[in-house]
Amino acid sequence: MNNMTIISIRQPGYLPHAGFFKKIQSTDIFVILDDVQYERGDWDNRNKIKMYNGTQWLTVPIHNKFGSMLNEVKIDNTHNWSKKHKSVIKFNYQKSQFFEDYWNDVENILDKKWEKLIDLNCTLIDYFILKLNIKTKIIYSSEFKIKKSGSEKLLEICKNLNASEYLSGELGINYLKKEIFDDANIKVIFERFEHPTYNQIHGKFIPNMSIIDLLFNEGGKAKKILEKSQNY
Repeated sequence: MNNMTIISIRQPGYLPHAGFFKKIQSTDIFVILDDVQYERGDWDNRNKIKMYNGTQWLTVPIHNKFGSMLNEVKIDNTHNWSKKHKSVIKFNYQKSQFFEDYWNDVENILDKKWEKLIDLNCTLIDYFILKLNIKTKIIYSSEFKIKKSGSEKLLEICKNLNASEYLSGELGINYLKKEIFDDANIKVIFERFEHPTYNQIHGKFIPNMSIIDLLFNEGGKAKKILEKSQNY
């Protein structure tokens, strides 16, 4: 392992936005935080796409039991959510320049009968990482079986991976116990993602859409667009 190893850690959302993949692109090892409690209203089972008249949420219905770990959350397949998502995505993006390059693959993933949310999310994330040609090593936090929580859990993950630097989310400045990382000689960098602008259908540019927005509109240019954006 290199002397300088940058680690980032994040929960795997549904159809994540560009900043999620920029974070992966910016680090040596990306840890999927799958063994934490599911939080209602977070990005784990939803995201936004652009429409002709604004934006729309795409939400995967789940069986939400209080205290469930993210890697245990099950999808509520009594709702035909995938049919709706496919219809909305196709209606709004079928005229984008590179839609056909990715749509069959995305549609096939959404067509599968997923039981767990984590499996759906990570299959989509793996696909987008492949198409963005990102070479970062991906690890799941559950592999470490760490019983701690919060900042202590994140620190233990970093220690297990011999991290020299930890790339925290921008909001981490409000809750992360930076001093325990300082004591462990691990430098903390707080993310400052500057969203890139790119060609986008349906009028004025709107940031923070799902990664499919970038891929459908820019195709193979998406990787370089992310590389040119600032993260910290």
